[in-house]
Amino acid sequence: MKTIKTDVLIIGAGLTGLTLAYYLKNSNLSVTIVEARTILGGRIKTQYNTNQAPIELGATWLIDQQVSALSLLKALDVPVFEQQYGTTAIYHPTASQAPQLVQLPLNNSVSYRVKGGTYAIIGALAERLSENTVQYNQNIQTIKLVADGLEASTTNAKYHCNHVVSTIPPLLFSKRIRTVPALPNDIQELLLNTHTWMHDAIRIGFTYKTAFWQTKDSSSTIYSNVGPINEFYDHSNADGNLQALSGFMNASFFKHTKAERKAIAIKQLQGYYGDIALDFECYEECVWKAEKYTTIESDKTLMPQTNNGHPLYQKTQLNNRLFIAGAETCSVFPGKMEGAITSAGRVYEQLKALYKL
Repeated sequence: MKTIKTDVLIIGAGLTGLTLAYYLKNSNLSVTIVEARTILGGRIKTQYNTNQAPIELGATWLIDQQVSALSLLKALDVPVFEQQYGTTAIYHPTASQAPQLVQLPLNNSVSYRVKGGTYAIIGALAERLSENTVQYNQNIQTIKLVADGLEASTTNAKYHCNHVVSTIPPLLFSKRIRTVPALPNDIQELLLNTHTWMHDAIRIGFTYKTAFWQTKDSSSTIYSNVGPINEFYDHSNADGNLQALSGFMNASFFKHTKAERKAIAIKQLQGYYGDIALDFECYEECVWKAEKYTTIESDKTLMPQTNNGHPLYQKTQLNNRLFIAGAETCSVFPGKMEGAITSAGRVYEQLKALYKL
């Protein structure tokens, strides 16, 4: 078993973990990120296909109020562009009623998407980190308090470090990582009872050669109480030359196969747009409930955002050596990209104070 020494060990190479490593890159601290997967990104997941619009299957939208995220993107030179919702939407209220074209209310708030796909943020962060900062296929199982710091162990490695920052969802931490000594009862209960953003979401998307929905009698925006698609939006690229529709499928369809989900989704679109909807280039999906390094079943039903941003997450554990970070731990836009980035900033400030950087 190999032994690795590092000042700061970050668990998870998603947006929080990579952002924190980026903030620390000019410090004198050695930083290592351990990632259980073979890829970066966490809940940022963009599917790229040649000569087709990128399809977002995870984190997607930003708004002007999310200042930390927009500031980071500006520093990384990652541009955004405005999401096009149009002035109307296809609304399907009940199975007994026909879908109808309704006027969308005037909304002065602008939503943005990332030019080139949200994964461009991950790529830009990774480019700015030192080589070998991220260790892949490393699933932390135990964090032990030792005389000179912490020892975090996987099946094939031990990491000796001064501080550990967990950026994985709190519920996943509580179920998958054992601490020695055990964490206090209040934080254990909090971890177990914190809702995981996207835990049961099903994201799907179709790419097309033409934007056939851009007519006065149609819309790319779909709201359906009937399903299987609940929400759908224009997902064409920033230049408008690659076309797509993308959104959310009802979570109850997670037990279906990919082929079954594709078939029922395209049938719904056919009902709204006609046979032209059948002429798609590709279908992409992500069933987040199946992502074992993101989600895990709770012992009870947790309502969305339960305990997200709880004050206890701002406190350190294991003699001020363990930080619990990530999108769910932030009181500002919890579960969103803004929350993930703000969480990284919070831990960065705490580490600066501890190390007198």
